[in-house]
Amino acid sequence: MSPADTGASTIVAASTTSTAPDSRLTPGGPGYRRMSFALFLAGVATFALLYSTQALLPLISGEFGVAASAASWTVAAATGGLALFVLPMSALSERFGRRTVMTASLVVAVSIGVLVPFAPSLGALVVLRFLQGAALAGLPASATAYLAEEVRPKALVTAIGLFVAGNSVGGMSGRVITGWVAQEWGWRVAVGVIGLIAVGCAVAFRLLLPAPKHFTPGSLRPRVLARTVRAHLANPLLCRLYAIGALFMTVFGGVYTVIGYRLTEAPFSLPQGIVGSIFLVYLVGTVSASTAGRLVGRLGRRGALYLAGGTTATGLLVSLADSLPLVLLGLVLITAGFFAGHAVASSAVSKTATTGRAQASALYQSAYYIGSSTGSTVGALAFHAGGWAGTVGVGVLAVLGVVTITVLGSRAARVERGLAAA
Repeated sequence: MSPADTGASTIVAASTTSTAPDSRLTPGGPGYRRMSFALFLAGVATFALLYSTQALLPLISGEFGVAASAASWTVAAATGGLALFVLPMSALSERFGRRTVMTASLVVAVSIGVLVPFAPSLGALVVLRFLQGAALAGLPASATAYLAEEVRPKALVTAIGLFVAGNSVGGMSGRVITGWVAQEWGWRVAVGVIGLIAVGCAVAFRLLLPAPKHFTPGSLRPRVLARTVRAHLANPLLCRLYAIGALFMTVFGGVYTVIGYRLTEAPFSLPQGIVGSIFLVYLVGTVSASTAGRLVGRLGRRGALYLAGGTTATGLLVSLADSLPLVLLGLVLITAGFFAGHAVASSAVSKTATTGRAQASALYQSAYYIGSSTGSTVGALAFHAGGWAGTVGVGVLAVLGVVTITVLGSRAARVERGLAAA
């Protein structure tokens, strides 16, 4: 097999069998802290930009005179753009390097962010958001591939957990800041402020991220890419992980797209600033994502997924109460379960794929953001048809899907062990 076929990940496999000292980054070693903080900031910028309109949907509905299901396209378009372009962008990262593609993605995304506040119509806003999501597609898969190549395997789950923690901080800060800014100056100024914050994150990211030492350029030939993608899609474990990521994100996308409408309506009738502050519960996701490595160490991957799914389902049911403290508790549990499950599944993809890691991660991210777009749209439609209970029903079905897939994975693993023993 040629270097073009194996891609950049060959260097990782080779380094584990070589007698030369392992020069990959490890906690406490030189460069690890800079790398972690740089990718943390990239995660902050990605989620802050990607979901910058989510807490503002009631205001966008009011300005353009549209229902929740129409306004939700400002979120679904961004995540859909990312889902469509993450695989091509991962191929570019195999050829031109992870750091180069991540930097270019941030530059384009923040440039579009400057234009978003001036969108003259809902249609124009949706188009700009789609382009912004497409630009951001270079971040997620390239980041996990960079970590798989530059970080020692024992520290990989923790390192990816920190990147996911950056996602949670970005999602939280973006929604909280936009909520309070929009209450005083409107949603357009609010998304402009998020754009400026993302500019700062992009500059710091580029200055801090260490140059890659274990990257080997791959091929951009369509046949090579198609062969790599087919191999990943033929791997049952990877397909299960892709489905799990999509289902977890369906829950999360639906809940956080609709929660603003629920809290601004009776019986809560909260102002926009307070609704934005509700997203402080994302801090729980920061903790659960960053501790995913320890969770897998104690319970195993499937045990961690069962716990994440159970926590998410419990939060959905608790949130049905017409009591603000119980709604908040439900959001805490949903957020903790989602980020833990996402960190476990995404790190398992990086460990499972021995070649074409960028494409393996890209397929996961594509499924993940398709789940987000689906959750945003279906969750809003369910809310329109059946209120909050409708959105919760969609989420519970998605969690049942996670549990079912995990059970099937456990059975498949037992069968494989039996065959190996025989």
